[in-house]
Amino acid sequence: MSKPNIRIGFGFDVHQLIPGEEIVIGGISIPAQLKALGHSDADVLIHAICDAVLGAANLRDIGFNFPDTDQSLKGIDSKILLKRTMELTRQAGYDLINIDATLVLERPKINPHIDKMKSVLAQVIGCEENDISIKATTSEKIGYVGREEGVCAYASALIYKV
Repeated sequence: MSKPNIRIGFGFDVHQLIPGEEIVIGGISIPAQLKALGHSDADVLIHAICDAVLGAANLRDIGFNFPDTDQSLKGIDSKILLKRTMELTRQAGYDLINIDATLVLERPKINPHIDKMKSVLAQVIGCEENDISIKATTSEKIGYVGREEGVCAYASALIYKV
């Protein structure tokens, strides 16, 4: 019996929060009192999505493909990393079916921005907005997210062999 030509991947990312005027999440800038700290623009949602897609295609992870020791990636827009992730995935013979992602952050409120995030991400990935699900929650003031010390995101990606 042959295996179906679909694969699933899971991604997780976390970034420290520091004082700032905006935070980059899902490819957009959102006014905020805290921003994420990272080698790139620290877009935690895109990084989790990249890890999910790369994992599904058995292409390791974002740190392997885009290491923070690479100075050419310093401050890079994470949408570029997502575009490169999709190029690697398609070169390996796969394409995306869908993404399901969850962002965990106390503030700012994310729900008003989800439609714009989906639009931006769909354009970068080359898929339909309906292929991307983004949910947002808080950690109810518990842990590093609750204390507003960090932000994290989880993502799963389903891909298929072309």
